[in-house]
Amino acid sequence: MDAGLLLVRVVFGLVMAAHGSQKLLGWFGGHGLAGTGGFFETLGFRPGRFFAMAAGASELVGGLLVALGLLGPLGPAMIIAIMIVAMATVHWQHGLFAQNGGIEVPLLYSAGAAAIALIGNGAYSLDALLGLSWPAEVVWVALALGVIGGFANLAIRRAPQQAHA
Repeated sequence: MDAGLLLVRVVFGLVMAAHGSQKLLGWFGGHGLAGTGGFFETLGFRPGRFFAMAAGASELVGGLLVALGLLGPLGPAMIIAIMIVAMATVHWQHGLFAQNGGIEVPLLYSAGAAAIALIGNGAYSLDALLGLSWPAEVVWVALALGVIGGFANLAIRRAPQQAHA
């Protein structure tokens, strides 16, 4: 079981970290802070560059924490927060499936992150090496804070600016 969990954590975490590096650094075909910030402005997140940096950092750091198996539910909570925002602002209106731009991928990321947090990082993790353990209550609180953080970001979003004629 621990070997399987290690495989899932490393692949899941590194792909999420790479997704964040697209926003922050423009790596892997991403648009970097300038391009992502402009896109975030169109979604009502102003200043766009700030929100792009926050989203990219959450994905990068959250993904690395998951891949390393470090700090228990913190990385998954960060991922869940940003995926809630992605689902609500970009994907919801397109339905479920990714082929139509729907919520499928961020929903899977959210479910995977929650599952990793609830299962724990396993024996092959930095948490295990450092002797860190996370009681169920702490895991649930962290996941709840991730959900609250996602919805808080949506609450501070402003209506997208209309072009003036």
